[in-house]
Amino acid sequence: MTAPTVLAADTATLVQSVDWLAIAPVVVPAAVALLVLVADLFLAEARKPALGWISVAGLAVATAALLPLRAGDRTTFCLTGDPAACSYTADHFALVIQFLVLAGALVTALLSLTVVREGRIPAGEYWFLLLSSAAGAALLPAARDLATLIVALEVASLPAFALVGMRRGDRLSSEAALKFFLSSVTATAVSLMGVSFVYAATGSLHLSQVADRLEDVPGQLDTLAMAGVALTLVGFAFKTAAVPFHFWVPDTYVGAPLPVAGYLSVIGKAVGFTGLVLVTVIAFPAYSDVWGPALAVLAALTMTLGNAAALRQSPDRPNSAVRLLAWSSVGQAGYLLVPIAAAAYSDRDQIGSTVAYALMYATVNLGAFSVAALVARTKPLNRISDYRGLYAERPLAALSMAFFLLCLAGLPPGIIGLFAKVVVFRSAVDAGLGWLAVLMAVNVVVALYYYLRWTALLFRPAQEGAAEGAAEGAVRTKTPPPVKAAIALTAVTALVLSGAPQLVLRFASGTLFPQ
Repeated sequence: MTAPTVLAADTATLVQSVDWLAIAPVVVPAAVALLVLVADLFLAEARKPALGWISVAGLAVATAALLPLRAGDRTTFCLTGDPAACSYTADHFALVIQFLVLAGALVTALLSLTVVREGRIPAGEYWFLLLSSAAGAALLPAARDLATLIVALEVASLPAFALVGMRRGDRLSSEAALKFFLSSVTATAVSLMGVSFVYAATGSLHLSQVADRLEDVPGQLDTLAMAGVALTLVGFAFKTAAVPFHFWVPDTYVGAPLPVAGYLSVIGKAVGFTGLVLVTVIAFPAYSDVWGPALAVLAALTMTLGNAAALRQSPDRPNSAVRLLAWSSVGQAGYLLVPIAAAAYSDRDQIGSTVAYALMYATVNLGAFSVAALVARTKPLNRISDYRGLYAERPLAALSMAFFLLCLAGLPPGIIGLFAKVVVFRSAVDAGLGWLAVLMAVNVVVALYYYLRWTALLFRPAQEGAAEGAAEGAVRTKTPPPVKAAIALTAVTALVLSGAPQLVLRFASGTLFPQ
């Protein structure tokens, strides 16, 4: 064999094939983001609203692109020397989280259509940033090496900083973006240091290889590997708003446009929990004695502090509605951490409980933010007291909000919320974390107070003098069709899930990762 022939053969073995269908849910929003950015340069101001509808269509196509992948057996960007070590895997876990991310981004886009048109927000930049963040968030659950995980985390996060500060001339918006940016960059730097430590100890970035090599780390590298595991978790814990990495949440949600706040509360958390699941359950099972107790303590602190802070929100304080939803999301993050911690003590199938709870939470929390966006059109102070008498003004919106709040509380008729809490509670009991299960039960009871207080306010008669002004405002301000669609979409989904709660139990007990 001649030298050129040998060289050609060696080069051929290094060429990787790309499964374009597998990566379509990531490529589609990224391509549409570039299309929107370029189109913005040539469209007249009067035609800029078309960019929003293009973005909605792109997210719908990306969500539909998951259907051909439902078998969950596709991989791509694999090592030629080790075909089992791949950088992108479209398994059932990745597909479910991608559906959550893309469907959540679609609801956010519907809510944003009116906000962008009526607010002081540049259309081209807004839609480009939203689609770019959604593409990064969709990439993260399919990533199977630490480098891709960090890149996906930053692609999802960096546009979000700008989205928070998009309202021109708004001091709260600029301040919120700065706090979010500084705290997130610090957490990412810590995670990068952790990844470098893990790489130094194992010599690999692929999660499957890292897991194998951490089983037999030389004694002199054990401390380095342990430090790397702990530091890597920090960035993802920040994204989940776990205590003590939660301090950015209330001010960021208040300063951001409401659709962006809803996006961060759902997709931002999905990114964080996905990263935690991948690095703990797949890459670091050998160090479960390190991250298991740490996540259990984080779960306890997060749910307790989040619910305690939500309990203290005054109904008449400006932005109290958004602040309550923000602190509620911190409390809910504590529940979501429970099955991940439980996986350290039992098996990784416990992760199904976290994913089932995340799907419920994403649906109803986006629904609550959709109603909040509707109410804010006539009552921009976003106070909880502004919802008093909403049933008399907008019956369907009030009934939808009541249903969303009851789902978050875990009370009938929000059966989906009750069953989601049951599977999380069961995961803690099965793992022998009885103390954590008891603390979760106490926190659920505490949360009932502020959820029920808000729900009752919806049906109380409006105060004298406020009723007429509210009725006139409702007449003057018709509900935009995209906002109606967002509320209807989330409400119908929550109703369907509540009508078939056994799906939650079946999903939670299933296997999401290939054996």
